[in-house]
Amino acid sequence: MKILGIDPGTGRLGWSILEILPRSKPLLLDCGCIETPVKTTLPKRLKIIYDFLTELVRSSKPDQFAIESLFFSNNAKTAIDVGAARGVAILCAEQHNLPIFEYTPLQVKSSLTGFGKADKKQVEFMVMNILKIKTKIKPDDAVDAVAIALTHSFHKKH
Repeated sequence: MKILGIDPGTGRLGWSILEILPRSKPLLLDCGCIETPVKTTLPKRLKIIYDFLTELVRSSKPDQFAIESLFFSNNAKTAIDVGAARGVAILCAEQHNLPIFEYTPLQVKSSLTGFGKADKKQVEFMVMNILKIKTKIKPDDAVDAVAIALTHSFHKKH
Protein backbone atom coordinates (compact mmCIF):
# COMPACT_ATOMS: atom_id res chain seq x y z
CA MET A 1 0.00 0.00 0.00
CA LYS A 2 1.28 3.47 -0.91
CA ILE A 3 0.39 6.55 1.13
CA LEU A 4 0.70 10.10 -0.16
CA GLY A 5 1.40 12.38 2.82
CA ILE A 6 0.84 16.13 2.52
CA ASP A 7 1.95 19.03 4.71
CA PRO A 8 -0.11 21.85 3.17
CA GLY A 9 1.10 25.37 2.44
CA THR A 10 0.91 27.87 -0.38
CA GLY A 11 4.54 29.03 -0.34
CA ARG A 12 5.86 25.53 0.19
CA LEU A 13 3.90 22.28 0.31
CA GLY A 14 5.61 19.15 1.62
CA TRP A 15 4.82 15.74 0.14
CA SER A 16 5.90 12.15 0.66
CA ILE A 17 5.26 8.72 -0.79
CA LEU A 18 5.47 5.93 1.77
CA GLU A 19 5.06 2.25 0.97
CA ILE A 20 3.70 -0.14 3.57
CA LEU A 21 4.22 -3.84 2.91
CA PRO A 22 2.87 -6.65 5.09
CA ARG A 23 5.23 -7.59 7.95
CA SER A 24 7.77 -4.99 6.88
CA LYS A 25 8.91 -1.60 8.07
CA PRO A 26 7.59 1.44 6.20
CA LEU A 27 9.65 2.38 3.15
CA LEU A 28 10.08 6.00 2.08
CA LEU A 29 9.90 5.95 -1.72
CA ASP A 30 10.25 9.71 -2.23
CA CYS A 31 9.58 13.06 -0.64
CA GLY A 32 10.11 16.74 -1.25
CA CYS A 33 8.48 20.12 -1.50
CA ILE A 34 6.86 22.19 -4.16
CA GLU A 35 7.56 25.90 -3.82
CA THR A 36 5.48 28.56 -5.49
CA PRO A 37 6.79 31.99 -6.50
CA VAL A 38 6.32 34.59 -3.75
CA LYS A 39 5.08 37.36 -6.03
CA THR A 40 2.46 35.14 -7.68
CA THR A 41 -1.25 35.56 -6.92
CA LEU A 42 -2.94 33.01 -4.67
CA PRO A 43 -5.05 31.52 -7.50
CA LYS A 44 -1.92 30.95 -9.62
CA ARG A 45 -0.08 29.43 -6.66
CA LEU A 46 -3.00 27.07 -6.06
CA LYS A 47 -2.98 26.03 -9.73
CA ILE A 48 0.75 25.29 -9.54
CA ILE A 49 0.12 23.11 -6.47
CA TYR A 50 -2.85 21.37 -8.08
CA ASP A 51 -0.96 20.62 -11.31
CA PHE A 52 2.03 19.30 -9.36
CA LEU A 53 -0.09 17.05 -7.13
CA THR A 54 -2.08 15.76 -10.10
CA GLU A 55 1.14 14.68 -11.82
CA LEU A 56 2.51 13.24 -8.56
CA VAL A 57 -0.63 11.12 -8.07
CA ARG A 58 -0.50 9.93 -11.69
CA SER A 59 3.18 8.99 -11.50
CA SER A 60 3.33 7.50 -7.98
CA LYS A 61 -0.12 5.85 -7.92
CA PRO A 62 -0.83 6.11 -4.17
CA ASP A 63 -3.61 4.07 -2.58
CA GLN A 64 -4.43 6.50 0.23
CA PHE A 65 -4.04 10.19 0.98
CA ALA A 66 -3.11 11.67 4.38
CA ILE A 67 -3.00 15.40 5.08
CA GLU A 68 -2.47 17.61 8.09
CA SER A 69 -5.76 19.07 9.23
CA LEU A 70 -6.17 22.79 9.62
CA PHE A 71 -4.54 24.32 12.63
CA PHE A 72 -5.32 27.60 14.32
CA SER A 73 -2.96 30.43 13.52
CA ASN A 74 -2.45 33.87 14.96
CA ASN A 75 -2.18 35.11 11.38
CA ALA A 76 -5.62 34.90 9.74
CA LYS A 77 -4.24 35.34 6.20
CA THR A 78 -1.82 32.45 6.68
CA ALA A 79 -4.60 30.20 7.99
CA ILE A 80 -6.85 31.11 5.05
CA ASP A 81 -4.08 30.51 2.50
CA VAL A 82 -3.12 27.16 4.07
CA GLY A 83 -6.81 26.22 4.05
CA ALA A 84 -6.94 27.01 0.33
CA ALA A 85 -3.89 24.79 -0.31
CA ARG A 86 -5.51 22.00 1.72
CA GLY A 87 -8.66 22.36 -0.37
CA VAL A 88 -6.73 22.04 -3.62
CA ALA A 89 -4.83 18.98 -2.33
CA ILE A 90 -8.03 17.32 -1.08
CA LEU A 91 -9.75 18.06 -4.40
CA CYS A 92 -6.89 16.36 -6.26
CA ALA A 93 -7.17 13.30 -4.00
CA GLU A 94 -10.95 13.17 -4.41
CA GLN A 95 -10.69 13.46 -8.20
CA HIS A 96 -8.38 10.45 -8.19
CA ASN A 97 -10.71 8.46 -5.89
CA LEU A 98 -8.17 8.29 -3.07
CA PRO A 99 -9.47 7.71 0.46
CA ILE A 100 -8.69 10.90 2.41
CA PHE A 101 -7.48 10.94 6.02
CA GLU A 102 -6.72 14.00 8.14
CA TYR A 103 -4.48 14.27 11.20
CA THR A 104 -3.90 17.19 13.55
CA PRO A 105 -0.36 18.29 14.41
CA LEU A 106 -1.02 16.94 17.93
CA GLN A 107 -1.94 13.50 16.53
CA VAL A 108 1.19 13.44 14.35
CA LYS A 109 3.51 14.40 17.22
CA SER A 110 1.84 11.98 19.65
CA SER A 111 1.89 9.15 17.14
CA LEU A 112 5.61 9.49 16.43
CA THR A 113 7.07 10.65 19.74
CA GLY A 114 4.43 9.83 22.35
CA PHE A 115 4.33 13.53 23.25
CA GLY A 116 1.84 15.92 21.63
CA LYS A 117 4.03 18.96 22.21
CA ALA A 118 7.19 17.50 20.68
CA ASP A 119 9.34 19.92 18.71
CA LYS A 120 10.39 19.56 15.07
CA LYS A 121 13.77 18.05 15.98
CA GLN A 122 12.11 15.29 18.03
CA VAL A 123 9.70 14.50 15.19
CA GLU A 124 12.56 14.47 12.67
CA PHE A 125 14.60 12.14 14.91
CA MET A 126 11.72 9.68 15.16
CA VAL A 127 11.01 9.80 11.41
CA MET A 128 14.64 8.94 10.67
CA ASN A 129 14.69 6.25 13.37
CA ILE A 130 11.45 4.57 12.24
CA LEU A 131 12.52 4.57 8.59
CA LYS A 132 16.11 3.62 9.44
CA ILE A 133 17.56 6.40 7.30
CA LYS A 134 20.76 8.31 8.05
CA THR A 135 20.49 11.22 5.63
CA LYS A 136 18.44 14.14 6.91
CA ILE A 137 15.27 14.91 5.03
CA LYS A 138 15.10 18.54 3.98
CA PRO A 139 13.33 20.90 4.25
CA ASP A 140 11.13 20.65 7.35
CA ASP A 141 7.95 20.58 5.26
CA ALA A 142 9.09 17.33 3.63
CA VAL A 143 9.83 15.85 7.07
CA ASP A 144 6.33 16.87 8.17
CA ALA A 145 4.80 15.20 5.10
CA VAL A 146 6.67 11.98 5.90
CA ALA A 147 5.52 12.23 9.54
CA ILE A 148 1.90 12.60 8.38
CA ALA A 149 2.18 9.52 6.14
CA LEU A 150 3.78 7.54 8.98
CA THR A 151 1.03 8.62 11.36
CA HIS A 152 -1.52 7.34 8.89
CA SER A 153 0.32 4.03 8.58
CA PHE A 154 0.14 3.63 12.38
CA HIS A 155 -3.55 4.55 12.60
CA LYS A 156 -4.69 2.53 9.60
CA LYS A 157 -4.02 -1.16 10.08
CA HIS A 158 -3.50 -2.74 6.66
